[in-house]
Amino acid sequence: MAALTFLAGDLGGTKTLLAIYGERDGQLQPLHEHRYRSGEWDCLETMLQHFLDGVPSDIPSPNSSCIAVAGPVVEGSAQLTNLPWIIEEKALIRATGLQQLELVNDFAVLIHGLPHLNQQQQVVLQSPEPKTDEADQRNLKGPVAILGAGTGLGMARGLPGTDGWIALASEGGHREFAPRSDAEWSLARWLREDLGIDRLSIERIVSGTGLGHVMRWQLQKPSAKDHPLQGAAEAWRSRPVDHPTYQDLPALVGQAAQAGDALASAALDLWLGAYGSAAGDLALQELCTGGLWIGGGTAVKQLKGLQSPAFLEPMRRKGRFGAFVQGLRVSAVIDANAGLFSAACRARDLATANSGS
Repeated sequence: MAALTFLAGDLGGTKTLLAIYGERDGQLQPLHEHRYRSGEWDCLETMLQHFLDGVPSDIPSPNSSCIAVAGPVVEGSAQLTNLPWIIEEKALIRATGLQQLELVNDFAVLIHGLPHLNQQQQVVLQSPEPKTDEADQRNLKGPVAILGAGTGLGMARGLPGTDGWIALASEGGHREFAPRSDAEWSLARWLREDLGIDRLSIERIVSGTGLGHVMRWQLQKPSAKDHPLQGAAEAWRSRPVDHPTYQDLPALVGQAAQAGDALASAALDLWLGAYGSAAGDLALQELCTGGLWIGGGTAVKQLKGLQSPAFLEPMRRKGRFGAFVQGLRVSAVIDANAGLFSAACRARDLATANSGS
């Protein structure tokens, strides 16, 4: 019997990753992969066919496929956020000859990969207490959840099912931001006025973009008028990303904090506290005894902060349920290709369900 292989894709507005995965000792491994510039293709069907035509002949044809897409998926159809494409599962199957193909939102797809991440793909931020085999076995059977700060704040949750994990997308990042301190109240009032909005969502602060906003608020202090990041803050706020004088303020804040800058350190600590509080809230909302994961583009960049009391203490500070949160396993996803890997995990689940095994 030929070895099973799976086609995985991670489709974004800028780039698309496609790969064929196979199994070795029960672990998924990429056998062939290619990176595409999404804007250079007129549709996903053409790109997929080009990829499949280039797969080496010694790799068996994939048995199933999962494509993670940057946008909502409704009844097998997706309209991408940053590409003028409408993608449909049935059309992709007809164009490529694949037997099975499923589209999944690019953040929700992570649910399918979380239980299968190895030690190189994640870092444990908090181990469950008491740490016993019985506790770990109990936790593995429960719901899981993930949130990740990037451009915005993504959230998803998952439930174990008979045919793999059931991924449930979420827009929880757009819930109302709830200030916990005088500093957060002051920040919230300033940011609503600065942005000209009457409602402040969590992701306005808990995101990579949010870290930039927190630093801009810090720079309003009279004592900060000569701060070296004043010019970068102005360029970041007023100029588009592709402008020649644009500067990545959130990245600069992280660098300045690491170098010992007091104002940047204060901004980063406030941001980490808000992030930790949001993580603890999600843990309570989903009762994710199977584990809570921190993902998104900032997970690797701010890993030291996620491991610090600045993040972990607000996460655990949940009143009567503080002990519950402290008893969960919390990990950070550090694999840059976690989305592609998770799509492969889902493709394997589809193949397993179809075979009846």
